[in-house]
Amino acid sequence: MQLKLTDKIALVTGADRNTGAVIARRLAEFGATVILHSNRCDGSAAQVARDITGSISLEGDIATEAGCESVLAQLQDKALPVDILVNNYGTASFARWDSATTADWLDMYQKNVLSVARLVQGITPQMKRKRWGRIVNLGTIGSHRPGKIMPHYYAAKGALANLGVSLAQELAGTGITVNTVSPGLIHTPDLENGYRARARKKGWGDDWSDILRHIVTEDFPNPCGRLATREEVADLVAFLCSDNAAFINGQNIRLDGGAISHV
Repeated sequence: MQLKLTDKIALVTGADRNTGAVIARRLAEFGATVILHSNRCDGSAAQVARDITGSISLEGDIATEAGCESVLAQLQDKALPVDILVNNYGTASFARWDSATTADWLDMYQKNVLSVARLVQGITPQMKRKRWGRIVNLGTIGSHRPGKIMPHYYAAKGALANLGVSLAQELAGTGITVNTVSPGLIHTPDLENGYRARARKKGWGDDWSDILRHIVTEDFPNPCGRLATREEVADLVAFLCSDNAAFINGQNIRLDGGAISHV
């Protein structure tokens, strides 16, 4: 099966590191012109873009209204009509029900929901004119199975999944599809570093295969017995962005190794 994204312009938010960078590379491999966004105004997106032929970088804090407006203005200034919007940017913060403040709840909503809504409002008009577009939001299996900690984060990601279904209905008949990809734990350098620190405290050893056995036993049990790779997430996103997935719309697709067993 060939995925052809030639002549498509793709914006990937939060593409300066981890899964976002891998998604950007994969879309470029299939022929898309990729715009790498960074929420950190530190040149990190430009650094990743140097390794992706023909890619472009831009910066802006899309957790704020002004930051979103800046990103949209940069796209307009560079004459870059976006065909594919991958809302990868999002973040979590630690809090419990007895400690999460109003500011914590609002912060998660700004970063995980409104950052998407604002970009959608700014970008979908040009997709409608072309009668073609792809919007893929990066969620979490926590929207299916939220935990008791970080309730503010899971509530925001649940709202993001809801947003995707509503948006797909709003864009009916336009040639634009909207889907959410909800991974379980993804093996990233940050995740591995965090678990290695935890392993030292718990005496799990320092061999990653031993640490992984503890992870899939205690934190993320699943029939596949491992974590998702960033490449697997990127492959699913790329497929949803292609014409091959034109009839997949309004879905929240789990990428969790079978961790959630309900249908």
